[in-house]
Amino acid sequence: IAKSALIYTVISVGLPLILVAICALFSQVRNGQVAPIYVINLLITDLIQLCCLSVMVTSLKNEKIQLTAHFIYDICLLASVGFMVCVALERYLVIAWPLWYRFRRTIKTSVVVCVLVWIFPLVFLLTFYFWVDFKVTVTIFAVSFLLPFPLFIFFLGGTLKALSASTVPSDEERRIVGVLVLLLLIYTLLSCPFIWLLSEEEE
Repeated sequence: IAKSALIYTVISVGLPLILVAICALFSQVRNGQVAPIYVINLLITDLIQLCCLSVMVTSLKNEKIQLTAHFIYDICLLASVGFMVCVALERYLVIAWPLWYRFRRTIKTSVVVCVLVWIFPLVFLLTFYFWVDFKVTVTIFAVSFLLPFPLFIFFLGGTLKALSASTVPSDEERRIVGVLVLLLLIYTLLSCPFIWLLSEEEE
């Protein structure tokens, strides 16, 4: 009961905040800015995960509905990690390769990347959910969460190195580094315990 109450509290607080954040970022995209696109998709994955959680914690006895909600939740979980990587990569390119990124930063490119990030988890999970042994699927699913970790470290280290030789204002520098550190912390705090739970489930 306490677990359900906690989840419902997170849902009731998280849903309005996510919707407000999506609306605010969408207005920036309409003004021609590209960077918020990845953040909007990241927030959408969080929104869908909260909706799936609300179904998973209910007392519904329909197994198909529960399995469908769990499957969609897993897709969004993988997609959220993918979009965190995209945000970290975008921040790194802005500092380390500003001219290269400026001429290739288009909304069309960002949309294509977003589509690929959404498609990959779907194909990945469809492949392993129905064709591979459950324990093997759990192991592969857990390992997949570890793969982005070196990327976050590389983007953070590369950005710090590039900032040391750049003329970026101190306020902007703190904001960029703060975003990367926050992404790394979120990934570590959310993904690592999830991997541990998967390993326990596998046993």
